[in-house]
Amino acid sequence: MVANIRGGGEYGPSWHRAALQDKRHRAYEDFAAVAQDLIHRGVTSRERLGCEGRSNGGLLVGNMLTQYPQLFGAISCGVPLLDMRRYTKLSAGYSWIAEYGNPDVAEQWDYVRTFSPYHLLSPGTDYPATFIWTATSDDRVGPVQARKMAARMEAMDIPDLLFYESLEGGHAGASDNRQGARLHTASHAFLWQALTPAP
Repeated sequence: MVANIRGGGEYGPSWHRAALQDKRHRAYEDFAAVAQDLIHRGVTSRERLGCEGRSNGGLLVGNMLTQYPQLFGAISCGVPLLDMRRYTKLSAGYSWIAEYGNPDVAEQWDYVRTFSPYHLLSPGTDYPATFIWTATSDDRVGPVQARKMAARMEAMDIPDLLFYESLEGGHAGASDNRQGARLHTASHAFLWQALTPAP
């Protein structure tokens, strides 16, 4: 299913600008609204609903994990942007300030922190099963984002957490079609196992 949330480019520049910087939550609210509607109409349930996102989509599903955990049974989060406090200092992050805002400016950090999954983790929350994956050679987001998030979740004793780091492949997480197929199969297998009841 494609949600066509605000912040994307599906409907032109104004659709993209509708979820920039302090309006970023609109993208996450749109995505969560689609999930809520699927559950409300009985199409699925929280236990059977999963989502997958990579890169900026990793930030999206990272916010589903931390802000809307009650809606999802499993989340696959790939090559993700998750620590919005330090994203401008890592890899290509500085070039995305126009998109998210500058966390080094106090009044902008006030809103950036509200969609920084790393900072939104909360003890005692019932989080869905989570698969975080990255690549050592990713030069756009960098593996430190995924590593930190997984390490913090592990330190908080959050169950049902898997972490995988490919040694090559850059931001795609795979350097050829065979590796790409294996990585996507791992993500889909994780979602299938987490969302399908045992016989």
